[in-house]
Formats: sequence, structure tokens, C-alpha cells
Amino acid sequence: MDEDPLPAVTEEFARTLAPDRDEVIEAMDARADREGFPTVGPAVGGWLRLLARAVDAERVFEFGSGFGYSAYWTAPALPEDGEIVLTEVDADELADARENLERGGYADRARFEHGDAVETVADCEGPFDLVLIDNEKDRYRAAFEAVRPTVPEGGVVVADNAIEAGPLDFADVRALLAGEDVDADGASRGVADYLATVRDDPDFETGLLPLGQGVAVSIRVGGE
Repeated sequence: MDEDPLPAVTEEFARTLAPDRDEVIEAMDARADREGFPTVGPAVGGWLRLLARAVDAERVFEFGSGFGYSAYWTAPALPEDGEIVLTEVDADELADARENLERGGYADRARFEHGDAVETVADCEGPFDLVLIDNEKDRYRAAFEAVRPTVPEGGVVVADNAIEAGPLDFADVRALLAGEDVDADGASRGVADYLATVRDDPDFETGLLPLGQGVAVSIRVGGE
């Protein structure tokens, strides 16, 4: 593409409105910059916290937690007896996530699950008021279908990388959503399939948050 689908000025301005970063978040941001580790970033992190507050979230589930970046942003919005379930296939990253949440004083409301997130959610009893989907792009739809029964009316499902992510081709995603037949890679097809699924689901309303690498926000408006 000739133009960046998400102008940097939007991200920069959104960061000025995000909650202040504490030393733990600053350390995680520094690590992400140093290692090229993908995180949602401060602007989206601030929105995750805001969404959690907006829906009075008590329980949160994450598909893919890395070293705890998004969970750390969300945790302050939960009540002391709330719970956020972090999932990660990399044991070392999950250990780092535990350490980061412990440093911030939020480990008491966190549950750390090592393994495949799609399999893990099947063993977790809902409801989950806020869900973050940030696992393998070709498995976004599987993640949504696995967690969908646990999301109550008024609950929110957030999917990161709706526009940008590694091999993701935004032009291909748009073409696939328009019903065109293009030679797209697995990541692009996975994200397009997910977006079409939530768009066409009568029990959810979906909008795009143009921050970070694009965030699809779906609110449950009906169904059981």
C-alpha cells in the first residue's frame, strides 16, 4: 500500500490521552522496543482499561498474553475480587507476566494458564465481561467461537491486529471482506474471516478502533 492505514499522528495523539504509565509499564515498553516484541502499546492499553471500566468488568480472558502487557493495563479496572485469565504457550513469557503483575500489585486478581488459549478457555467457566483476542491470526475465528458462549449481553470482545500485523496485508483483508478472490496469506485470511464472522453475527455489533495496529471491538447486544 502507498499509505499507512493508521497514521502515526492518530497514535501519538491518543497516547497523550492514555493513563500515565508507571515504572512497570515503562520497563515493558522498553523491552518491547529493545526486542521488537509486539504489544498493543499504550494507546490501546489505555482503551482496554477504559473498556473494562465501561462494562464494569469483573472477569477478563486473554487469548495470548505475552509477558503481561495488555493484562497489566486492564487489571487496575477490575475489582479486588475480579479475575483476569492470562494464557501463553511460552512458559518463560508467562513467568515474566507473573513477575510484572506481581511488581504492580495485581497478581492477586490474575490467573496464569500455560498452554493453548483456545483449549484453555474450554476449561474455564464464564462469564467473561471483556475478552482480548491476540493469538495466531489464522485462529482468531476459532478463538471467538470458543469464547462466544461465555460472553454475556453487554460484554465486549476485542481483537488486536485488525489492520496490521507482520505478514498481514490490509489490502487483501479488505478485498476478502468485499467478497473478492485474492491470493492472500493465512494471516490475512484469518483476520478477514474473523471480521466477517463478528460482522455477520446478529448478537454482536462491531466497530473498528483505529489505534495501534487496528482493534476490532465487538459488543454483545443479544442472545443468551
